Amino acid sequence: MIKIPLSRPDITEKETRAVLETLKTPQLSLGPRLREFEQRIAEYTGVKYAVAVNSGTSALHLIIRAMGVTEGDEVITTPFSFIASANCVLFEKAKPVFVDIDPLTLNMAPDLIEKKITGRTKAILAVDVFGHPAEWGRLEEIAGKHGLRLIEDSCEALGSEYNGRKTGSFGNAGAFAFYPNKQITTGEGGIIVTGNKRISELCESMRNQGRSPGDGWLGHTILGYNYRISEINCALGIAQMGRIDEILAKRAEVADIYNSRLKEIDDIDTPHISSRGIKISWFVYVVRLKENFSRAQRDMILAGLRAEGIECGDYFPPIHLQPLYRGISGYREGDFPVAESVSERTIALPFYNNLSEEQIEYVVRTLKQVIFEVSKGREIRC
Repeated sequence: MIKIPLSRPDITEKETRAVLETLKTPQLSLGPRLREFEQRIAEYTGVKYAVAVNSGTSALHLIIRAMGVTEGDEVITTPFSFIASANCVLFEKAKPVFVDIDPLTLNMAPDLIEKKITGRTKAILAVDVFGHPAEWGRLEEIAGKHGLRLIEDSCEALGSEYNGRKTGSFGNAGAFAFYPNKQITTGEGGIIVTGNKRISELCESMRNQGRSPGDGWLGHTILGYNYRISEINCALGIAQMGRIDEILAKRAEVADIYNSRLKEIDDIDTPHISSRGIKISWFVYVVRLKENFSRAQRDMILAGLRAEGIECGDYFPPIHLQPLYRGISGYREGDFPVAESVSERTIALPFYNNLSEEQIEYVVRTLKQVIFEVSKGREIRC
């Protein structure tokens, strides 16, 4: 049986050599490759400072702390994202306040934000969902009007642009992530990007057990964490950044082939890309079934694809309906109808740099057949 994974990193001899050369050095943490990787990301994004850490989740957590978000504060964010974008608020005993999403871009709807602002609101944390930039012009306007911090969760959007500016360069600080399914990978890793020196210094100290400049190895000025990233991870990241244009071009080509082949399937919508100054850096390729399909039918389609060797996913289940959030906040179905409706109909198809045209055609052909069988209430036979 053909086996097509959902994602796969693009690792070449260049990356292998970089890692092996690092293993021959005496310093495997907090060394020159860390600084070089941070500099590469800062220059690419167009910001002054970058602080690399061990995950995108860690990056978001340190940003929340650096912004002074604390117990009793509220942070406005989206219910349609990977759960870390809300959990980072809970880490500091603050409250995530959700806002429904735009039905096309799937990003948080700016026009709904001001209704959720209260005297406890400290920040807005917006997500560039699936690599599509949020409406940063509107978000900056709202944050400025109400004196709020603005945080960019760009963990899925390295290389995307909004009105000529790279994602990660908006608001007070942003975060990227480098898990193996991202545009580039460091194996595990993340980074904070900011134009604010104080935020950079706080995050640099907190990632390394609260050590500040001048502290010895056993000196700890503030509360910190072990969120360090190794020289090995950074070496991999440097090599990947050396290929960033090639990598993004490969991903765009795969998306273009999908867009072309999927036109023949009337029962789905392909990813929307806004025409308003948007350049998308493809993270995943997520289609949506039309509104006449139920979640149960979607799940049957996912099962049918998997039975034919095609890995797939339901990106994203709504955060507010996760057991954790139901338990602490009492959320229920119907609270955010657009996010819930979209979530019930999403199908993440296999997507990675070296996915072949032949594999894409197999995925599309199988998807079309499975959708047909499910829509007719038949047993799936591909």
